Amino acid sequence: MRSFFILLVSVFILCSLTIQAQQNDEQMLKRIHDEALAHGQAYGWLETLCRNYPGRIAGSDIYIKAAEHTLSLVKTIRNVNGYLQECEANYWDRGDKEEAHIKAADGTKSPLNVLALGNSVRTPENGITAEIIEVHTLDEVQRLGREKIEGKIVFYNRPMNPTFVETFEAYGDAVDQRTRGPYEAAQYGAVAAMVRSVSLFQSDYPHTGVTGYRDTIHRIPAIAISTNDANRLSKLLSEQKVEGYIKTNCHMVGPRYAPNVIGEIKGSTHPDEIILVGGHLDSWDNTAGAHDDGAGVVQSIEVLRILTEIGYKPKRTIRCVLFSNEENGLAGGKEYARVSNENNEFHLFAIESDAGGFTPRGFVFEADKEVLRPYMEKLSQWEPLLENYGLLFKEGYSGADVHPLLSQKGLLGGLMPDSQRYFEIHHAANDTIDKVNPRELELGAAAMASLIYLIDQHGLK
Repeated sequence: MRSFFILLVSVFILCSLTIQAQQNDEQMLKRIHDEALAHGQAYGWLETLCRNYPGRIAGSDIYIKAAEHTLSLVKTIRNVNGYLQECEANYWDRGDKEEAHIKAADGTKSPLNVLALGNSVRTPENGITAEIIEVHTLDEVQRLGREKIEGKIVFYNRPMNPTFVETFEAYGDAVDQRTRGPYEAAQYGAVAAMVRSVSLFQSDYPHTGVTGYRDTIHRIPAIAISTNDANRLSKLLSEQKVEGYIKTNCHMVGPRYAPNVIGEIKGSTHPDEIILVGGHLDSWDNTAGAHDDGAGVVQSIEVLRILTEIGYKPKRTIRCVLFSNEENGLAGGKEYARVSNENNEFHLFAIESDAGGFTPRGFVFEADKEVLRPYMEKLSQWEPLLENYGLLFKEGYSGADVHPLLSQKGLLGGLMPDSQRYFEIHHAANDTIDKVNPRELELGAAAMASLIYLIDQHGLK
């Protein structure tokens, strides 16, 4: 009987402690959101970043200035150690503005809204003039073969599939035309590639993005064409032969200094366990990069500010990393992981924000298959807490900058905002501050700060 009584008391105490811990967590998450929504700094920081440091392509002078500016922001937060991490990136220079037009059978010329694709080679000085052939898949290029492709400008015109509710799935379904299309066309003798902008929206804005080459295949110039012009060109091609003219001035300059920006709060009890929050500081040269990825940059800094302002003392080291060269080389993420592994560091958790500053819907997680299940089971305990803020959990790809840390066998994550408007502005000149809602931006920072608090406070075991 006495043993039963002791057991009953022990269970009661354990339940009481569990309830108390849950109540403490609820209160802390509310404090985090209150601080973000009442005193948030992220939007003001983003406004300055977009206004003073647009076109932050890695290796450029403006990128260096942006790195120095964001480092100064990090250093304004109490107890944060801020520094630059050495990194080099291959600097690609667009040069003078591109020129492109089409000529119908009757000789009528019409200009096109285009941008050279990132890492593309330039055209000859006098440009390229050739017949345009429309295709929709890389397989179609292979089927047509050299007989139909050689000497032509290959026009890839497969739209993003609007039936995908998750627009990043639609992006993944269409982006091979941009990343692999040019070198596929080059294999069969094409003289240039023209790619429909990877966007769900109809507009005159061309959307750039990186393309790739293979050293064994002749490199051809590649451009993105606006969706409106792609539709117009496709209609004309259905009626007659069309000749195209392209002139670009871009080239790869070579390695340039492009540092990562780091700010960290040292952990009090487990300083060797790192929790990372980050985004990429670079943007394409044609845009202010408000959503991609200025939003992720300021949200990551804001996480440090929020935790500091509410007086939270982390058990583990909280590290903010603003990565270099995500857009056209991933040098920043790779170098960060290399140095981290060399120093035998362990990242318990690393999360990035690189999907826009829209309303947060949840988080996506990945880890080495040996540890993913236990991590997801631990996370499931906190789902009820975060569901109160409209946040859900799912498994999937975390992000390009934190993914290189996978071998450390910590948990990797990505903030998952609402994606419906993202590809209206992705890699385009209209990715500007006026497209960002201050409240949505702050909610994303608060969401990451909340998850970081829970993992820091309770661990993942």
